[in-house]
Amino acid sequence: MTSADLLADAFDRIKGVVGRALDDLTDEQLAEQVGRVANPIGWLVWHLTRIQDDHVCDVAGIEQAWIGQGWYQRFGLPFPVTDHGYGHSEQQVERVRVPGELLRGYHDAVHARTIEYVTTIRDADLDRVVDTSWDPPVTLGVRLVSVISDDLQHAGQAAYVKGLLLNR
Repeated sequence: MTSADLLADAFDRIKGVVGRALDDLTDEQLAEQVGRVANPIGWLVWHLTRIQDDHVCDVAGIEQAWIGQGWYQRFGLPFPVTDHGYGHSEQQVERVRVPGELLRGYHDAVHARTIEYVTTIRDADLDRVVDTSWDPPVTLGVRLVSVISDDLQHAGQAAYVKGLLLNR
């Protein structure tokens, strides 16, 4: 197994968890908060997808699907085009109310671009520094593992929230 194979497998797993979290839910359930400050499934999936789109496109040197494929306009959210949910207030989280089909479409588009990129990565590429604003500087390998970790955590949270919603 190559590094590219490993990365593709990890991102495929994220897509699988996201897909199962979105399956068979109404748009109302996607926006429902199970607690006063709990993030709803819709926000979690939007946020994890925005992070993947932003971070992977940055290291790949390509335009985000959010911008280049018009997802920003389709979502119609009241945020700047560069927003990806990091640091959102409770009120901002509540504004992310979008249909499941739109969430799935955006996630699928981002996943396809991610797989297209990571399958080109060679082992030596993983040591390339992609962000010098940290000490130590962040390498491509560290950035991709960070995205995978963050996305899997949020996808797992979405799956957990779904379980709570469906078993009340």
